[in-house]
Amino acid sequence: MSWSFGKVFTAVGKVVPPGDAALIHGDAVTTWGDFDRRTDALAAAFVAAGAVPGDKLAHLMRNGPAYSETSVAGFKARLVHVNVNYRYTGEELFYILDNSDAAVLVHDPEFAETIAALRPRLPKLKLVVETGAAFDALANSGAAAPLQDFDPNDLLFIYTGGTTGSPKGVMWAQSDLWLLMGGGAAIGGAPLSGLDELLANITAGHGRNRALVLPPQMHGTGYLATLSTLARGGCVVTLPSPGYSPLEALAACAAHSPDYAAVVGDAFARPLLAALDHGGGSIASLRTMLSSGTMWSPEVKAGLLRHNPEMMLLDALSSSESLGIGVAIQTAATAGEPTRFTQGVETLVLDEDMQPVAPGSGITGRLARGGLNPRGYYKDPAKSAATFVDIGGKTYSIAGDWATVDPDGSIVLLGRGSHCINTGGEKVFPEEVEEALKTHPGVDDALVFGVADAKWGQAVTAVVAGSAVAPADLIAYVRTHLAPYKAPKQVFHVANVPRAPNGKADYARAKEMAAAASAFAAA
Repeated sequence: MSWSFGKVFTAVGKVVPPGDAALIHGDAVTTWGDFDRRTDALAAAFVAAGAVPGDKLAHLMRNGPAYSETSVAGFKARLVHVNVNYRYTGEELFYILDNSDAAVLVHDPEFAETIAALRPRLPKLKLVVETGAAFDALANSGAAAPLQDFDPNDLLFIYTGGTTGSPKGVMWAQSDLWLLMGGGAAIGGAPLSGLDELLANITAGHGRNRALVLPPQMHGTGYLATLSTLARGGCVVTLPSPGYSPLEALAACAAHSPDYAAVVGDAFARPLLAALDHGGGSIASLRTMLSSGTMWSPEVKAGLLRHNPEMMLLDALSSSESLGIGVAIQTAATAGEPTRFTQGVETLVLDEDMQPVAPGSGITGRLARGGLNPRGYYKDPAKSAATFVDIGGKTYSIAGDWATVDPDGSIVLLGRGSHCINTGGEKVFPEEVEEALKTHPGVDDALVFGVADAKWGQAVTAVVAGSAVAPADLIAYVRTHLAPYKAPKQVFHVANVPRAPNGKADYARAKEMAAAASAFAAA
């Protein structure tokens, strides 16, 4: 079956009951009838402005209806989704818009001044639309979507900041991405045979989730959760506040009864658990909670399951460059057990000689995934060649995550190699130490990194948020859980551990905070 999101959404919008909710954002509800009509009209506006199939459509927006409407309209016009991090400054924004060759840009009003200053330097832009009145005028024009010859090789970009260098545009063929997202099936179901089966399921009400999407839609986890929900005729619930509020998330659960929620590890789940523990609401409606992109602590999972023992927790091991590496499923029956990922059928753990690691050997290797993978990084053949590697005549995506393999074949994720700390000749993965620190009742969050040191080469260092537990006590606590060399040499308390809106660690800022705290202590 030749899938593309343009083909899917053009058909899906015609079979979902028009009065059903497609998008809920605070008190604002967009029905499927309006969603289909508005995205048709926006697609027509993009084409009328001169956009042609393959042109890039940049999204500079916070979570909300406009993000989903822009994206689906782009698919209907055969444009390529480009996510833009709304935290980027002027030159960072210029890099993304220039590197992606953006032809159409939709942005929130807060970015208008910056975009106006950059626009003379972006001659490829054919249309710039600000959300609000101008956006609604286009969406409510009543124009019909132009007829398109949709192609399974139509692309979708996910720009990833990565760990080094400038952001890279990961190029996914829409058909490949659709299949990796489950091929239109309900969560845990078998991929569908074709569009007719998808439409029949939607008409019968099967697989139509109401999803609470908490991470930013401009990052992979939030965006793919949004996309897969809407592609099955479901409803996406987003929070109106510009930042993440666990109390607002619980209020949305009470008001809209979502049956599925997307989070990004502890950065979202731990505050949610704290709010639940303090009587802030209920997650009783949720059947499934999915996390991807960072580690999700077993004790936090256990706490969430305490509040909803019927829920299933899906911890997906994926990256922008590689989906379906593995999954860890936790239920009330296994609450609190260490996280072990079941390998995807195309997943390998490779040693330094690019050979599969033997289960139970204790050898640390890099995760690699074959099968359906991106077409590379946009306009970066060198980085593409380094990440998408030929092994035995088959292409594998090797994004940089390190792991070991247990005797039963399950994966133990260690972390990203680019953040690995070399201390006295020993390798220390920050995520492992962070997880140990966060099991202490006085630690709400932690980041661990290496700091240049004359004796050790790099000294394991941590910044932590929570109650003021003495650094020496925290160091001693880690030593009871891990080998002594993995314990921090220094611990600094901070008000908030620095993270991006999607919950991922900001190690550069954490190092700056530690340096400032160290200088203050020495003064």
